[in-house]
Amino acid sequence: MSSETTEAIKSTQPIQADNKIALGWREWVALPDLDIGRIKAKVDTGARTSCLHTFRTEPYTENGERRVKFWVHPVQNDLHQVVECDAKVLDERTVSDSGGHKEMRLVIETTLVVGDQSWPIEMTLTNRDSMRFRMLLGRTAMAGRSLIYPEASYLAGKPALRT
Repeated sequence: MSSETTEAIKSTQPIQADNKIALGWREWVALPDLDIGRIKAKVDTGARTSCLHTFRTEPYTENGERRVKFWVHPVQNDLHQVVECDAKVLDERTVSDSGGHKEMRLVIETTLVVGDQSWPIEMTLTNRDSMRFRMLLGRTAMAGRSLIYPEASYLAGKPALRT
């Protein structure tokens, strides 16, 4: 395949099917429940559950409900920008990372915004300091809602920042 053909594939918007959103291998998303207006996510069909980078977590109980405060650096290589988040804990699960290492992670539910669509997803919390992306968008979050074009990036566009 020539480089001209490859560039045409990367820049051509795929045709939508059955109201499914077209996603590339990486996308801009928003997590409005967590006050994260924009974060780059790697679309990862190999990951069952989505996960979010947190560099600090503090689980606590309030009125009998398990909750967690956590802090996020939403931009890779920017340790100055910090978002403090708070969410109800849905579960704790053992998750295997890409290297086969098992880790117990807290699971939360939050609203995901991709393009002009939004829906609730489950997400685990973990430290991703050594990883290129602050978030992985796993297959459970995308099931029935998206078509993946692995040769493309940022097909859904950037979420509008709310003021």
